[in-house]
Amino acid sequence: MSDINVKGIKVKEDNKQQSVDVNQQPRALVAIPDNLPVLPLRNLVLFPYNVNSISVGQARSLKLLEDVAAGNNLLATLAYKDQDVEEPAPLDLYQVGCIAQILRISKGENNHSTVLLQGLDKFSVDAWLSEKPYLRAKIHLVTDIEPEAGDIEAQAIRNNLLKSFSELINILSYLPKSLVSALSQTEDCRQLVYLVSSSMRMNMADAQDILNMKDVVAKMLKLTDLIQHEMKVLELGKKIQSSAHGEMDKAQRDYVLRHQIKAMQRELGEEDSQQIKIEQYLKKIETSGMSTEAEEQARQEISRLEHIPQSSSESGVILTYLDWLLALPWKKTTEDTLDIKQAEKILNEDHYGLEKIKQRILEYLAVRQLRQKRLLTKPLDERASSPHIRREREGVILCFVGPPGIGKTSLGHSIAHALGRKLVSISLGGIRDEAEIRGHRRTYIGAMPGRFIKALRDVGTNNPVILLDEVDKIVGDQRGDPASALLEILDPEQNSEFRDHYLEVAFDFSQLMFIATANQLDNIPGPLRDRLEVITLSGYTDDEKFHIAKRYLLPRQLRENSLRVKELTINDAAMLTLIRQYTREAGVRSLDRRLGAICRKLVIKIATKSGKSLTVDNAMLEELMGKPPFSYDLAERTERPGVATGLAVTAVGGDILFIEASAMPGKKGLTITGQLGDVMRESVEAGLSYVRSQAKQLGIAEDFFEHTDIHIHVPAGATPKDGPSAGVAIITALVSLLTDRPIFHHIGMTGEITLRGLVLPVGGIKDKILAAHRAGLTTVILPSKNEKDLTDLPESIQKEMRFVLAEHVDTVLDEALTKPIQ
Repeated sequence: MSDINVKGIKVKEDNKQQSVDVNQQPRALVAIPDNLPVLPLRNLVLFPYNVNSISVGQARSLKLLEDVAAGNNLLATLAYKDQDVEEPAPLDLYQVGCIAQILRISKGENNHSTVLLQGLDKFSVDAWLSEKPYLRAKIHLVTDIEPEAGDIEAQAIRNNLLKSFSELINILSYLPKSLVSALSQTEDCRQLVYLVSSSMRMNMADAQDILNMKDVVAKMLKLTDLIQHEMKVLELGKKIQSSAHGEMDKAQRDYVLRHQIKAMQRELGEEDSQQIKIEQYLKKIETSGMSTEAEEQARQEISRLEHIPQSSSESGVILTYLDWLLALPWKKTTEDTLDIKQAEKILNEDHYGLEKIKQRILEYLAVRQLRQKRLLTKPLDERASSPHIRREREGVILCFVGPPGIGKTSLGHSIAHALGRKLVSISLGGIRDEAEIRGHRRTYIGAMPGRFIKALRDVGTNNPVILLDEVDKIVGDQRGDPASALLEILDPEQNSEFRDHYLEVAFDFSQLMFIATANQLDNIPGPLRDRLEVITLSGYTDDEKFHIAKRYLLPRQLRENSLRVKELTINDAAMLTLIRQYTREAGVRSLDRRLGAICRKLVIKIATKSGKSLTVDNAMLEELMGKPPFSYDLAERTERPGVATGLAVTAVGGDILFIEASAMPGKKGLTITGQLGDVMRESVEAGLSYVRSQAKQLGIAEDFFEHTDIHIHVPAGATPKDGPSAGVAIITALVSLLTDRPIFHHIGMTGEITLRGLVLPVGGIKDKILAAHRAGLTTVILPSKNEKDLTDLPESIQKEMRFVLAEHVDTVLDEALTKPIQ
């Protein structure tokens, strides 16, 4: 031990424990400059009067110590705000700290130095001067507000602080008992506060608060509160430790008694029901075929169960977990039926049309068949050295995208039927919690596995077809992102060892066949969409709906309403009227409901006239269903100039929309209504700009906009609309209005426009043309670069409709506008 006298304060150093002579002067006797180098302190707030030994390892801090030691030995210390910051900037440090004097520097190992610092006085940062080679700041000293001499209240608070600190020392083992008597000798309340603060263990925020405070009385009150809180925590810890020791003794006693009871039951021939359960579980584990990891986990749980009372709630949790492990089909597999001809027959029986979709499904099944046949024909030794059959990549994951009611889900059922596999449908619409996919951890009360593990338990095989219905309607929130949780399940490189949070053991998902369905591709997150092969299903034509209704929908409704085939027929004209005037959809779901309503209404008539059959014609259809709810009225809607028929794609398929333009006296006003999105509003502005720039060539007065206001409206204002494909319809409506030339009512159009009048390609051509056909349009104008999309149309549509391919707006206007009136 060595004694060092520093600026009037006697310091004794022994293994970082310092004691001070409290009767020394309260402030340092050295001149403090107004700018000093700053040494950041991690996990430490240095107080005045305090001596601390710290280890320094940062290069810039070592440079600072070297420079200061060669000068006046004075530096400023500031504590870190965030203790995890490696090399703090000025904003990472508190602004109030303590000026310190270096008493000694000792070099250690690994380029570290140990420095002994003496706290002198409190300061605040005025400005930061530099950051290299180390931090330097302009500072000013901060004077604490001390109580006046003879202040009785301050004296009482001081005494209470000393009393509380004395009680704390009696509880703590690391502080000497003589410290209180040494501190009680000082009359300086400020010095007392800082000495007590430096002796206590407190968090950084509380230590910095005490340093920041200017009022010494407030410092004493806060310090007293911290001491009282610390004592309560220590007393509670002792109580808990004593209670835990008593409970441990009781547990040991219960353990011995339980073993004695088991021994007596064996002697008396009585068997423990808990032991019987355990033996049954052990037998099931041996025959379950579960993986080695799962078996080890199950045996660990059984070992825990043996030492837990049967009445304990934990016993029920373990039994539920074991039931889940044993219920899973670890080795139960259905054999695939890879007969392509049989699969084609099933698809044709279940679905009308969709030829390209069926062809793609058959290709998918053929690849699986060929791969399995070639692998099974390998010699046994080659198969042994090859990857496991089931670990080979299962192929793509099909995703059927299209409007509601066109048969996406039923296609999944048909694939499962063709393969001879069981089918599990998991509806993902509206799922918000990631635990629905991965399961809940067993630490939660009522924890359960995720939907995929539940599905495998319910279906009883480890290779079913999993139909992920409405995958585009998954919603993430603060509980997690279910779409991200699906990534691992759908990735063939990862899903062979999927771990549900509840099971906590790997289960092989590589044998599963996944099929997804969605209405809109844009709503599927990019990483998830990247794992899917998208097959787009467009809406049905009227002819396809007619055959679907005759072959599938009507016979099913007859069965469901207990009618015989001969008792009710709908003639062809009435069926087409029902399709065209009572439904407006891409699929056949609404048509199915209408047919069901007809059957229910006629059941009464047939029941009262036994043996008589009924035929529904157009007259009876209107009598049963009322006036037709849908009528496009194309001729009436477009008979006046300024109305164009556009084509659009919605979540439920293609549709037509009317673009209306109106002019009125004004001055360069443009009003856009109909709840249009930003892209569509920009198309309106671009269209008007083109018309203004080409006014002379179009036969329009060049200054028409100077004294005219234009209003563009798209009806069905309650429905949001957006996209660039209405550009040609907007320009056509404007030119029609300004030249007083109506647009042919049998023409629909789609295409994006540029300021130069070019017509750019757009998407959804097939859905738009099908919508035009349903609406009774006979001519469709579309971008010339969309010509390739016409090959996807049914042959009947191609024969019945005329298509005009346009590269420039001039072609659109020549085709769509009637000749000017002479």
